[in-house]
Amino acid sequence: MDRFPKCGANYAPLSPVTFLQRAATVYSDRTSIIYESARFTWSQTHHRCLRLASALRSVLNIKKNDVVSVLAPNIPAIYEMHFAVPMAGAVLNTVNTRLNANNIAAILLHSEAKAFFFDYQSIKLVHEIIHELISKKTTLPRLILIDDIDTPTGVRFGEFEYEELVARGDPREPPHVLEDEWDAIALNYTSGTTSAPKGVVYSHRGAYLSSMSLLLQWGVGNEPVYLWSLPMFHCNGWTFTWGMAARGGANVCIRNTTAENIHRAITQHKVTHMCCAPIVFTIILKDDHWFQPLGNMMVEVLTGGAPPPAPLLQRIERLGFHVTHAYGLTEATGQRRSGSGGASGAGCRKTNKRSSKHGKASVFSHWQTLMSKDVIISGGENISSVEVEEVLYRNPAVEEVAVVAMPDVHWGETPCAFLKLKKEFEGTVKEEEIVLYCRENMSKFMAPKKVVFMDELPRNANGKIQKFELRDMAKSFRAPAMAARPPTRMMNKHRSGEPQMEHQVMALSRL
Repeated sequence: MDRFPKCGANYAPLSPVTFLQRAATVYSDRTSIIYESARFTWSQTHHRCLRLASALRSVLNIKKNDVVSVLAPNIPAIYEMHFAVPMAGAVLNTVNTRLNANNIAAILLHSEAKAFFFDYQSIKLVHEIIHELISKKTTLPRLILIDDIDTPTGVRFGEFEYEELVARGDPREPPHVLEDEWDAIALNYTSGTTSAPKGVVYSHRGAYLSSMSLLLQWGVGNEPVYLWSLPMFHCNGWTFTWGMAARGGANVCIRNTTAENIHRAITQHKVTHMCCAPIVFTIILKDDHWFQPLGNMMVEVLTGGAPPPAPLLQRIERLGFHVTHAYGLTEATGQRRSGSGGASGAGCRKTNKRSSKHGKASVFSHWQTLMSKDVIISGGENISSVEVEEVLYRNPAVEEVAVVAMPDVHWGETPCAFLKLKKEFEGTVKEEEIVLYCRENMSKFMAPKKVVFMDELPRNANGKIQKFELRDMAKSFRAPAMAARPPTRMMNKHRSGEPQMEHQVMALSRL
């Protein structure tokens, strides 16, 4: 094979940018982007991306491997930049919109961003970011404001406005030619679930393969209608930013993820697919009256993060959503499918090993290390915190719950439950009621020995519950020795439909 060198006839570097070039031909007149009253076709999106790529090089002097950062919600501009930035040979850095000025300034500084695009609603935050950067005596990136494309405000800040910059580009200028598929296409920063945020580089090859893998594993058919309820800044929208171009899908963009906006988008545009973190289920269920008219419509939903409890999945599927749960890491370029329907929990075991020569653990091993913390070992028995959470979610008073381990003198560790109650139950439910409810509905050794009521559970910038913070809190707790109590009202609506009385309560024991 050494006699047959790579050439155009037998080899092409893999890049998701090619999805757009193909979509402009195969799906030329099909809708590519919908945002309020603004609409584009795939031919138009390709044309605009060519213009922006040209302007990045000729106007902003962006060169190969320069980092271009963007701070924006799910709007057309950030979608276009997923193609235009690599078409200019540069590296896209999508910034989490929920971070504060200090965090974002640190990312811009660490990434050495040459240009910084930002949504018009972030001007105040950008002022603070600039102040942070000036205080560090660093060169400021070129500043480009993105005004609203549907209803422009006319506000100006920075060197250019996005549409002005696009207009300056030449669509006839050939885009950057990718020679090495290992070149960087994106620079992302982890959400800091288990440690400080880390910079993660995605290659063109990795982004291409992840996009194709997800489309195949999720079974995304031709010309889907995809709702952007997942932030595009999160792992590049789990690579569906590029993936939708591969399938000629319509990208329905919404600025704010609310139950009303989700329902309106689904009914108006006949949405077929969406991705989201489990927190979006909570948002929908809080205002589930919006979803009664869905009728026979079925929306495929891919969710990631901690496994959603079965009761929550059952409630969300009754509204017209079919849920597939996945797990993944920012470091692993996207998600891995692991199951669907009413059951939660990890399934398909996929390794993504890196070299162990230098003592580096595999990505999957790292994931296993983290997920093992969801197992509480009490007196030699393994307790799944997810199973305990599922039972607690069935309690009509519980809105959100997270279960972690706390120290126990006798058993080593035992479950501790942190709860957020529904508003109508706040101040009326006692810790003892929740503990006894658990003992009635699961093996007694699995029942939490302590319950902590919270106004809000701690979350990171991506909406994930910060269990490590709860574990730190639980370290200061000790399991109480509970004696017999008088009869207590318990809520067991999922069993009999009526509150029940506990006639005799024994002291809590291991079994």
